[in-house]
Amino acid sequence: MSKKKNLKLEKLAFGGVAVGNGFEKVSDKQSWETLEAAWECGIRQYDTSPWYGLGLSERRMGHFLKNKQREEYILSTKVGRLFTPTKNIPDTQWVDPAPFDYRYDYSAEAVRRSVEDSLQRLGVESIDYAFIHDLSPDNNADLGDWEEHFEIAKKGAMPELSKMREEGLIKGWGLGVNTVEPILRTIDYADPDLFLSAIQYSLIDHKDSLDRLFPKVEESGVGLIVAAPFNAGLLGGQKRYNYAGEMPEDVDARYKKMIKIADNYDVDLAKAAIQFSYAPKVVDTVLAGASKPYQTIENMKAFNAKIPKDFWIDLKSEGLIDERCETPQF
Repeated sequence: MSKKKNLKLEKLAFGGVAVGNGFEKVSDKQSWETLEAAWECGIRQYDTSPWYGLGLSERRMGHFLKNKQREEYILSTKVGRLFTPTKNIPDTQWVDPAPFDYRYDYSAEAVRRSVEDSLQRLGVESIDYAFIHDLSPDNNADLGDWEEHFEIAKKGAMPELSKMREEGLIKGWGLGVNTVEPILRTIDYADPDLFLSAIQYSLIDHKDSLDRLFPKVEESGVGLIVAAPFNAGLLGGQKRYNYAGEMPEDVDARYKKMIKIADNYDVDLAKAAIQFSYAPKVVDTVLAGASKPYQTIENMKAFNAKIPKDFWIDLKSEGLIDERCETPQF
């Protein structure tokens, strides 16, 4: 096993999808109060993207964080899209986003400009980590051929981010994606530091991470952030699965069985979901979003929730989670 890279990371990170109007319109006041609650309960790692709300999430997060000492928190954002102002805002998943259009560009010049644009929106002088965003087969409908873009990133974004790391503009880089394959390829090809893997290691979906991602991450020594432990809502009690919102029948059936077992042990499934995603030794950080102050407080409380060992045993015996899954030890 390779030694872990010397990364500064926290146990829980705040994700910026919801404050970018990811699932519903959130007011400036509500987003501020949510970020304030995150800070007050001790969260010191924040992740955003220019994609979230077409710049809205970065602006809101930066507006909040500008009142904090820069050395007191860890900040990451994404690259891969460039934004231009428009009166004809494209149809996206965002509810009432900022007035910008976008295009994908994983070239060296675009990635450097993207970081500079993000610094402007955030109103800070530096970011810690830059993630190449959505360079993944699940994004083919919008992106086109992801492998074609990956080849551009290999020659452009990846060496440029390594250069920016050497220059001290960022502490490290990696990918922020919803599938495993691009991460595996990047580890083989380049010298990344840290990956943000979303919806790939949760109570609902974790096999591919166990089979392929975790062994590769452990072998290479890169850092790993597991994002979307609720599958973008489902395990947090929302009628929403991943980012598309469609609920496959088998997922719904497994979720209902999990709820039943959780009720038997008086376990909050959302807190169990966070503990589960953080349990593997290979995981450095769990990243969860919030649109309301109480949600981020509950996310932080999850680490101290006492969950009976038999709850995890039952999930395994019912075939709801893989036998190989590391479960929380208290």
